[in-house]
Amino acid sequence: MAKYRSPLVSRYASPDMAYNFSDLKKFSTWRKLWTWLAKAEKHLGLNITDEQINEMESNLTNIDFERAAVEEKKRRHDVMAHVHTFGVCCPKAAPIIHLGATSAYVGDNTDLIVMRDAFDLILPKLARCIQRLSVFADNYKSLPCLAYTHLQPAQLTTVGKRACLWIQDLLMDLRNIERARNDLRFRGVKGTTGTQASFLALFEGEEEKVEILDKLVTEMAGFQQHFLICGQTYSRKVDVDCMSTLASLGASVHKICTDIRLLANFKELEEPFEKEQIGSSAMPYKRNPMRSERCCALSRHLMCLIQDPLMTASTQWMERTLDDSANRRICLAEAFLTADIVLSTLQNITEGLVVYPKVIERRLNLELPFMASENIIMAMVKAGADRQECHEQIRVLSQEAANVVKQQGGDNDLVERIKKSSYFIPIHSQLNKILDPSTFTGRAPDQVKKFLEVEVKPAIKPYSHKLDEISELNL
Repeated sequence: MAKYRSPLVSRYASPDMAYNFSDLKKFSTWRKLWTWLAKAEKHLGLNITDEQINEMESNLTNIDFERAAVEEKKRRHDVMAHVHTFGVCCPKAAPIIHLGATSAYVGDNTDLIVMRDAFDLILPKLARCIQRLSVFADNYKSLPCLAYTHLQPAQLTTVGKRACLWIQDLLMDLRNIERARNDLRFRGVKGTTGTQASFLALFEGEEEKVEILDKLVTEMAGFQQHFLICGQTYSRKVDVDCMSTLASLGASVHKICTDIRLLANFKELEEPFEKEQIGSSAMPYKRNPMRSERCCALSRHLMCLIQDPLMTASTQWMERTLDDSANRRICLAEAFLTADIVLSTLQNITEGLVVYPKVIERRLNLELPFMASENIIMAMVKAGADRQECHEQIRVLSQEAANVVKQQGGDNDLVERIKKSSYFIPIHSQLNKILDPSTFTGRAPDQVKKFLEVEVKPAIKPYSHKLDEISELNL
């Protein structure tokens, strides 16, 4: 009978991220940790031979998962099941595998390695999304469009400036995720309650050797620092820090893709749409923003997952309780797998965004006359008119034009009414200039140029060698 498979792996996540949370990665990392521990203990004088270490190194991925499952069912302990399974293929090394260690030595240290490696997969993807949006922003930095406050038309912005709002949020995510990744510290070699008592006994009270042991294994695992203080486990607030950055990323992507969905409704902007793609099984004309919808759906899940580590960290009694284990097996993997596919999908979207300038112009022209009323008043005052009288004249014409739009479903004809009004004759020749959309976008184009140069380029420069990869999605 076919078993349930998580859609995060079977349908969405990249092969690299799926492998990062696989059993093979997890348990081969356990074996690496046992090997690094044995190497460090040998280096510090314990009776461990090169032959034993070579045997362990030769069997890092030679894992009999069926035997491990049988052992775990018998022993009700996953770590001891794998200690025995490793020992079967390393009979000479079996007596020294896991020497002085506790389960958290392999469990926690592996989780930290896996999270570090997961961040290293996510960061270049995030940088690519930022870079793609930067190209888009630069291309459309001067294209005027309606801006919206309260989802009501407001003063103009540009298509590129709006994209910079998206980029700015993603830059904050890049900074936060880099910080979380670089702040990760190794649990190290700490023993059952974090006191290193078992290792102190192994080295007959030589504290310096215990400290060196901790340092050596930390370096073998590729970490710069290890915790000086921990209980049986590293503080579960580390998981909170890591997953909160991913939840925050989820909020950013949800906002971006919601904007894209709204703009698609306005027909100003569309996500990529393949020639053979079907938008609806019933309505052949539809071009649904399904990629953006997927991003929103998965981002919602990503944002919700932060509740798990928050509650776990708050309920870790004393040196630890085991009610963290089952929860963390699910939420840590799901958070990174979800972030992975959200970024792959967002990258795919940003590599093929389609802009419809004529639609943008038409929608802009429907609202621009109202927005230009203050400019028209100022021009009339310069021509010698009374400000209050001019305000009343344009108020009456604006109400009439609004009635045409709202009551009759017609176009905004305020400009035509102004052109027909003898009162506004002094500025009739200036109307085209007054109504030039580019005069309503302020410093938006220059803001885009400066933002891309000063903030974006330096932020993504460390990822320059990884920016060319195209996002291929199985949609």
